[in-house]
Amino acid sequence: MNGRERFLTTIKNQKADRLPCQVHNWMRYYLNTYLGGMDAYQAYDYFGMDPVIYRGPDYIYNARDMENWVEKRIDLGTDSDGNRYWQKTITTPDGVLTEKHASNQYTGWLTEFLIKTKEDFEIYNKYVPLPEKIDWTPVREVKKRIGDRGIVRASFFDFGQGSPWQDFAGCLYPVEDAILMTYDDPDWVHYVLGCLLEKKLKVIDRAGKIELDLVETGGGAGSSTVISPDLHREFCLPYDKKQHMALHAAGTNIVYHLCGGLMPLLEIVAENGADGLETMTPPGMGGDCDLAEASRRVGEKLFFIGGFDQNAGFENGNPKLIREMVHQLFQSCPEGGYICCPSDHFFFGDPENIKAFVQACNECKY
Repeated sequence: MNGRERFLTTIKNQKADRLPCQVHNWMRYYLNTYLGGMDAYQAYDYFGMDPVIYRGPDYIYNARDMENWVEKRIDLGTDSDGNRYWQKTITTPDGVLTEKHASNQYTGWLTEFLIKTKEDFEIYNKYVPLPEKIDWTPVREVKKRIGDRGIVRASFFDFGQGSPWQDFAGCLYPVEDAILMTYDDPDWVHYVLGCLLEKKLKVIDRAGKIELDLVETGGGAGSSTVISPDLHREFCLPYDKKQHMALHAAGTNIVYHLCGGLMPLLEIVAENGADGLETMTPPGMGGDCDLAEASRRVGEKLFFIGGFDQNAGFENGNPKLIREMVHQLFQSCPEGGYICCPSDHFFFGDPENIKAFVQACNECKY
């Protein structure tokens, strides 16, 4: 099999010729610090790994919509640790929305959420622009560049994460407040999620055939380390089902992303229409995944991506340990349907350990 066939076979939850592997995107810090400023294509080539390139389409907006949604960035300076801060203001005909951000050499994060009140959401819901056209040229160009060696994946038009609850809780609105509102005013939460879903479905409909090989939905706020299975079933599952039906009708495959806790949610995810589940984070990284148990419970319904502990392996391991870790993961999914991958973004680690990771995956033949 070539790389593309290997990935697509696995995404169909079938056995490939051997265990495919990827990384959960390349972080610019790692590329600059350990690989001399390579880009993602060069990094995959350097390690002899079949490429999985993260690249979405371009979204084209109507100028009239953008006149009602004027964004401005205000620099708020840098602290003594080198953290950079800024504020984004969005001016609409009905008022101004603000959110604050910070970033360092590794990543960025929110320090103030855009939606603070119900009134803020009404402004957001009325004026947030939706693309009127989707340009698939960037995705087609990636496919042409990598040919039959790999696949292209991305999220598709989100408001912070892949699915409505995950957009709302922790991206637009404080996650703790969102959870409290599921008890204090569940009707409002359902209203918000319904509005976000409706917008997503409109854009999916405008997209035509989705050119991505794999679309990522879900997000960390749906994990069982954040909400209970009961809340997930009520506030994630109904919206996920509708979104996934639309994405499948548009011709793509879906992987549902949960960061951390997922074992109590396996059967619920298996109901939502996704084809696969990631990141299968093990206890050593703060998750709860037992990959063999997950395979036993829902492996016939879902393929898996992830499961490799990059802290123990890439950062603190050695080739011998990495080989043992990979082979154990391989043995946990004997029927295929598994892409071995670090369970999250990584920023540190000897490149020789990544070479050992790729070599070990290549050894695992079905």
